[in-house]
Amino acid sequence: MLTMEPEVEVATAPQAAHPAAPSKWMQYARAFAGLFLRDLHVLRREKLAFLIRVIMNPLLFLFVFTYIMPHMSGGAAMNPTAQMAGANFSTVLLPGLMAVAIMFSGIAAVALPLAQEFGITREIDDRVMCPLPVAAVAIEKIVFSAVQSMIAAAFVFPLAYYVPATPVYAHVNSWPFLIAVTALASLTAGALGLVIGTSVKPHQISLIFGTVVMPITFLGCVYYPWSMLGRIPWLQRAVLINPIVYMSEGLRAALTPTLPHMDSGRIVAMLWFFFVLLTWLGVKGFVRRVIG
Repeated sequence: MLTMEPEVEVATAPQAAHPAAPSKWMQYARAFAGLFLRDLHVLRREKLAFLIRVIMNPLLFLFVFTYIMPHMSGGAAMNPTAQMAGANFSTVLLPGLMAVAIMFSGIAAVALPLAQEFGITREIDDRVMCPLPVAAVAIEKIVFSAVQSMIAAAFVFPLAYYVPATPVYAHVNSWPFLIAVTALASLTAGALGLVIGTSVKPHQISLIFGTVVMPITFLGCVYYPWSMLGRIPWLQRAVLINPIVYMSEGLRAALTPTLPHMDSGRIVAMLWFFFVLLTWLGVKGFVRRVIG
C-alpha cells in the first residue's frame, strides 16, 4: 500500500539585502573631500614656501612701522593714528595686517594656481573629471583657500606681539564674532581670487597684483580706522566698495574694540554680501572657462 509522504517545505534562507547605493549628495561629499585632502597633501609638501609667503609681508610691515620707526626721532609723529587716545600704531596695525594676510593668502591660493591650470597645459581638465559638478570644483577652491587664509591670520597674531617696540593692546570681547569675521573674510578673499583667476589671462595675472590688489590694500583701512577718513568725505564713501575695508574694520571691532570701528552688524552684512556676489561671479567665470 502506497502512502503519500507529506510535502515538506524547505525554508530558504533570506537573501542578503544588497547595501543601498550611496546617494548622489553622498558621492558629491566624498569627491569634494577627496579634492580637499589632495590639495592639503600638496600644501603639506610645500609648507616652507607657504610659510614664507604668509609671514614675509606682515613681518616686514611690522618691523618697519612698529620697530624701526618708534626708535627713530619723531617716529610717532609720522603716524597720525599713533596719537589716538589710549592706543599706539602697533595696536592699530594688528587688525589691518591680519586682513592683509587673509586677502593676499586667499588671492594667491586661488588666482595663481588657476593661472597655471588654465594655461597651455590645461591641468584644470584633470580636476574637473572628478564626479562633481563643475561649480562644486570652484567652491572647493574657495573653501581650501579660506583655510590657508585663516592660518595666515593666525601667524600674524604672535608676530604683532613680539616684533613691535611698543606693546599691543588687543582684547577679544566676543570670540564668536571674531571667528565669524575671520571665516567670512577668508571666504571672501578666496572668492575674489576665483574672480581674478577666471577673469584674467594667465600671462596677465602678475599685473593684477600691481593694479588691483595693492590699491585695494592701501585703501582698505589697513593702516587707519575708517572713521579717520571723515576729513576726506568723498574718499570715505568711495572705499565702501572695497571688501578689505570690512575685513579690517571687522577684525578691529573684534580685537581692538576700544578703537573706532564700524557697526558690527553692518560689517557682517557687507562681508556676506561681498562673499555671495564674488562667489557667484567667480563660479560663473570658472564654469565658462572650463566648458568654453
